[in-house]
Amino acid sequence: MKLFRFGAYENEKPGVALADGRLIDVSAFGEDYTEAFFAGNGLERLAAWLEDNADSAPVLEAGFRYGSCIARPSKIVCIGLNYAKHAAESGAAIPKEPIIFFKSTSALVGPYDDVVIPRNSIKTDWEVELAVIIGKKASYVDEADALSYVAGYAVHNDYSERAFQLERGGQWVKGKSCDTFAPVGPYLVTADEISDPQNLRLWLSVNDKMFQDSNTSDMIFNVAHLISYLSGFMTLLPGDIITTGTPEGVGLGMTPPLYLQPGDVVKLGIEGLGEQQQTAVAWGK
Repeated sequence: MKLFRFGAYENEKPGVALADGRLIDVSAFGEDYTEAFFAGNGLERLAAWLEDNADSAPVLEAGFRYGSCIARPSKIVCIGLNYAKHAAESGAAIPKEPIIFFKSTSALVGPYDDVVIPRNSIKTDWEVELAVIIGKKASYVDEADALSYVAGYAVHNDYSERAFQLERGGQWVKGKSCDTFAPVGPYLVTADEISDPQNLRLWLSVNDKMFQDSNTSDMIFNVAHLISYLSGFMTLLPGDIITTGTPEGVGLGMTPPLYLQPGDVVKLGIEGLGEQQQTAVAWGK
């Protein structure tokens, strides 16, 4: 299945993209895509509901707003320097263990919402990433079983303000958590539709110039390892997002570095998961 959410910010409703291309409103199912939905076998129950109700559900007309494909989760766990070529362009050694940081859940927005360049920002950067949505409570998970804990996958743009991240005390979360810095979606594509999360093309362009064009096969630590590793340090709850790092081609890695300016248009996508587009706007505009 492909799940999405639509409507006004923080008042989104649940939707499903059917195999025949119809986008339907499944509000009558009675649940949003929350922690409780995933914890309560929501994907199975929704699939059963669709068998009887898909044809009678309202079909959405073009022009609606896509929200984040899941409701605000308990946490967004991020992995730094997880692509070999990105580590090289950053001048960093290959990590021996995953580098972990958090992104505030208040940064979560829809895939086509504007990205707001924060007040006093001069180094707002882009990062296309594969997002993994956890489907059930995970604690001390064996790597061999880790993928069974995945509800689905989505596109994420891990926007980063590099001065806040690297020059303001060394706390990465400050450069990662600004409002609008976590567009996720348009779809949560359920795990059964992605045969190999380690073989997906992902790309990003700015003003139609391609900057990132890589494959998840370049990950240093794969999805299964990340789930297992993280679950040894914290309990992952249903609906939690693990965002798995970005490939080479970020603005920080350019010579000289290149950062977003108001009016810039960022497009990105991942094979099988859909595409996003954001326009950069100045804070306060």
